[in-house]
Amino acid sequence: MISRQLLLTYLYLLIYISLSSGVILYNKWVLSPKYFNFPFPITLTMIHMGFSGAVAFFLIRVSPCTQLTCFTSSLICSSSSNDFTVVAPVKMTLEIYATCVVPISAFFASSLWFGNTAYLFISVAFIQMLKALMPVATFLMAVICGTDKLRCDVFLNMLLVSVGVVVSSYGEIHFNVVGTFYQVTGIFAEALRLVLTQVLLQKKGLTLNPITSLYYIAPCSFVFLFVPWYLLEKPEMEVSQIQFNFWIFFSNALCALALNFSIFLVIGRTGAVTVRVAGVLKDWILIALSTVIFPESTITQLNIIGYAIALCGVDLKMEKKSSDLYIPDSLNNSGGGKNGRNGSDPDSNVDEEAPLIPSSRVSHLGRSQLGNHST
Repeated sequence: MISRQLLLTYLYLLIYISLSSGVILYNKWVLSPKYFNFPFPITLTMIHMGFSGAVAFFLIRVSPCTQLTCFTSSLICSSSSNDFTVVAPVKMTLEIYATCVVPISAFFASSLWFGNTAYLFISVAFIQMLKALMPVATFLMAVICGTDKLRCDVFLNMLLVSVGVVVSSYGEIHFNVVGTFYQVTGIFAEALRLVLTQVLLQKKGLTLNPITSLYYIAPCSFVFLFVPWYLLEKPEMEVSQIQFNFWIFFSNALCALALNFSIFLVIGRTGAVTVRVAGVLKDWILIALSTVIFPESTITQLNIIGYAIALCGVDLKMEKKSSDLYIPDSLNNSGGGKNGRNGSDPDSNVDEEAPLIPSSRVSHLGRSQLGNHST
């Protein structure tokens, strides 16, 4: 008989896959001129940041209670407790904010801006295939920043991923240079943000849970996005026939926020390998769903072959790094594993649609120290 805890884990995984896929498809539907026709990706991103920052502000500054009771197992405290701290104290100084949060927020805003803009030019399926480049981009940024070394085995894996993405791009029927440029630029901006988070926050010993991450980073990202919005989108919005539906944008922002917390729940109950497998499953489901929801998206056999090659390279790297992955205390208590160690790379398990949530190799909320990381 399946235990209640296992059922909850499957439920959280299902929620994560549904929300992650849903947010991507929802963003595409809102931005696409063929559907809702709101071709202003910076504005949409600012709505997400403003909503997330407001929710975080309410939970930290307004809500009188800093602890919530949940029927699930603990995500921050020990697994035997049913209470978990939602807002952990953070020693944030002006120096840390200026030297750590501000640059991280700048690249975070850039990655979301470029990534959302890509929806205007290329299909969801092709975007997911290009996202296989994330480990390559993060590895290159880590080498450049001096947090990792150029190793032959990792280089060969990254080369395999790159070849797969090139093959997939070659097989793309509706290949668009502008959209591809935006997406790849967003990937490298996100990779640099991950590395900077590792370098800057880890050295300061700063611990951020999902609420405090939103509280500090979302408003700063909103400010960074305001400049390109004012120069690029505001003039066009003044002369365009814009349909602004409050419930559409509210539900879209709510889904993006819920995605952040769903990853938080999944990582707290499982581990990096499980989340990675769920992520791969989500990618294939999303590619298939996008072709049904958006009929103009066409997948070729070469697309699939190239993406499969890229995933092989990513999974080979994951297999080599799996000994460094954190295993939740609940598994340790039941004899199912041993304590893991933090790896040097922050790229193993990042959902690009919810990048405020730490990856499981960078930060685990069940540990005494959150690692490197600030959807």
